[in-house]
Amino acid sequence: MNAQDLVDEVLLAEPRGFCAGVDRAIEIVERALQRFGRPIYVRHEIVHNTYVVNDLKAKGAIFIEELDEVPAGATLIFSAHGVSKALRAEAALRGFQVFDATCPLVTKVHVEVAKLAKEGYEFIMIGHKGHPEVEGTMGQLSEGIYLVEDVADVAAVRPRGDRIAVVTQTTLSVDDAAEILAEVKRCFPHVREPKKQDICYATQNRQDAVKVLAPAVDVVVVVGSPTSSNSNRLRELAERLGTPAHMVDAADDLQPAWFEGRRRVGVTAGASAPDILVQQVITRLRELGAVSIRKMDGVQEHVRFPLPRGLGGGSAGTPDGRS
Repeated sequence: MNAQDLVDEVLLAEPRGFCAGVDRAIEIVERALQRFGRPIYVRHEIVHNTYVVNDLKAKGAIFIEELDEVPAGATLIFSAHGVSKALRAEAALRGFQVFDATCPLVTKVHVEVAKLAKEGYEFIMIGHKGHPEVEGTMGQLSEGIYLVEDVADVAAVRPRGDRIAVVTQTTLSVDDAAEILAEVKRCFPHVREPKKQDICYATQNRQDAVKVLAPAVDVVVVVGSPTSSNSNRLRELAERLGTPAHMVDAADDLQPAWFEGRRRVGVTAGASAPDILVQQVITRLRELGAVSIRKMDGVQEHVRFPLPRGLGGGSAGTPDGRS
């Protein structure tokens, strides 16, 4: 068998790819470039995708980590992951023109933390250490917020009082977060949970789609960058369901050996991966023999978030995946 005869059929997960928060963040940078000209400074990668970041760099965006890299009077954009209160205050002191591309669903978590902190609550945050969203959320408070990455971490939490609330990173594995939350509730029976879970609709929908896709195929390809939390969770989920899975940043990353003896291929994409990359992966799978490309049934997303003032209008959809 040659490489051109490896794949028969490709099944596409639905939904996959860009979510409303990513769409909004990218549009904020593009509109700022159109309105104010290059360069526009962006604190951290606007979203965790190599293709998107390189495309915006070519258009005039400069991605930085420290605010002292930004010249006085410049336009600065906060990434979709959110920032700490200290960084926001520093940007204001430096006099930058700031546009906030923080995903509104992350902002919702920040608002909840600020509100409950005033009521005397401490927090357990379920998330991944070092992820910018976690740093931003934990940075809403100077103390009284404890990070747990797995079930074992929960036992080490030593709150000062008995008013405890839990928040989560929005891009976690739904199943992992539920397991950790169960342990939190066992250790702290009176913990206050969010009124609506913090894991975002897009993360939930893409994981649910993989739960349908993975058992129906021989191997899963996840389009997404290594830094993308939600893309990594999709790969892990497929593997947990017993289906070999590989994550690719681009079609060139596909390896024919992955498809030997696995003729039905499932394809999905993380919430920060653009559709052009999915189409390029499909083209490569056609070169490997695929003759049938079929989209699976799934949730249709109609969410829209408004742009910040100063960059134009836009109407918000509902933040739960329903139109």
